[in-house]
Amino acid sequence: MTPRHVAIIMDGNGRWAQGRLRPRVWGHTRGSFRVPDIVEEAENLGIECLTLFAFSTENWNRPGFEVRTLFKLLKKFVIRERERITKNGIQFRIIGSITNLPEDTKSLISGLINDTKSNTGLKLTFAFNYGGRKEIVEAVNRFNQDHPGETLTEEILSSHMEYPDLGDVDFLIRTGGDHRISNFLLWQTAYAELFFTPTKWPDFSTQEFKEIINGFSNRERRFGAVSSTDSFELSKKLAKEHQNHISQTKQE
Repeated sequence: MTPRHVAIIMDGNGRWAQGRLRPRVWGHTRGSFRVPDIVEEAENLGIECLTLFAFSTENWNRPGFEVRTLFKLLKKFVIRERERITKNGIQFRIIGSITNLPEDTKSLISGLINDTKSNTGLKLTFAFNYGGRKEIVEAVNRFNQDHPGETLTEEILSSHMEYPDLGDVDFLIRTGGDHRISNFLLWQTAYAELFFTPTKWPDFSTQEFKEIINGFSNRERRFGAVSSTDSFELSKKLAKEHQNHISQTKQE
């Protein structure tokens, strides 16, 4: 079974460069050229949603030159890949905030988002200036503004996230060797399968990506149930049906 929604923390760029006695920004540059290959492989594998962690709210603590380089790389990616994204019917999105980007970069990004919003292919989302806790807080605030005094449920909160149609993450992959999720899609990864590879992002090949995705089908996903189910939504449905059955039995 191919995971519907895959999220990747593209880590290890700076350490990859330093290991070659080069500046950290060189690693980010090399890593940016890895993205199109992984996007293309995700399409080939039949993945519906691919979310990539490009820049976190904590990354502002990095040296200014490195931060500015990451901004430039995002701009270059949009310019370089615009034709391929539109041609392949990819729906391009940004989750987080691009407020602090230069005006020309914001214009390019907004244009690509608008031009691909009706596309029905892979949903490609870049998490930029993004934090999982911040997204949850903003979702709660949106709900309180729209429905003051009402009770908040899991389903309602999910519908107030930035892109609710992306749904839960099925499979989270982190490159670079660290074993943490670093405030990435905290709500959406509650029941995600996790995979940590020591391979640093510039060396992360389409072959390794394919092997990791193929390995996903061998994992038994129970979501708290006794037997495996295809999705968290199906697990909740089965649990609800079981609870209803118990209630009816008690009434009889």
